[in-house]
Amino acid sequence: MRNRNQSFLLVIGGIGIALLLSGCPKKVETVRGTATVQEEKVTPPAEGMQPESAPMVEETLVGRDADASSIAKSLGDAYFDYDRYTIRDDARATLENNAHWLNGNPKARVKIEGHADERGTSEYNLALGERRAQSAKRFLTALGVDGSRLSTISYGEERPACADMIEGCYAKNRRVHFTIQ
Repeated sequence: MRNRNQSFLLVIGGIGIALLLSGCPKKVETVRGTATVQEEKVTPPAEGMQPESAPMVEETLVGRDADASSIAKSLGDAYFDYDRYTIRDDARATLENNAHWLNGNPKARVKIEGHADERGTSEYNLALGERRAQSAKRFLTALGVDGSRLSTISYGEERPACADMIEGCYAKNRRVHFTIQ
């Protein structure tokens, strides 16, 4: 009986020590399956070139009288393909308009929020959201926006724009969102 109790205590102690040593990781670097994510080189558009399909950005000045909701509407979300963080053509147009607005409002500071759909692990989606936010930041800085005015954060799958489990909603959740600080 005594050996049995000692064995039980050793097993419980070993599990406790394993849990303590595993802890929470400080930095998440997760690769899911065999999916590969390719680094994108950001190239700004040629001087004087404006995409025909790009919507015009309403000029709004940042100041005491500025309405935060109208400013937020000036900065559009950029969307991404599944499991990617490369800038799509439609996202280029949105980011070019955002850069135009930011260059016209040099005192504005913006937080770039990276998001992902719910497919994949939480850790993977946090890392993917961060890559998306960094990709958008690199694109904006290539267009002349001062990088010190831009901060990034990843929410991964935690703040969905749409909660339905269908492709249309997944596409809305794969985005970077801009918040004036």
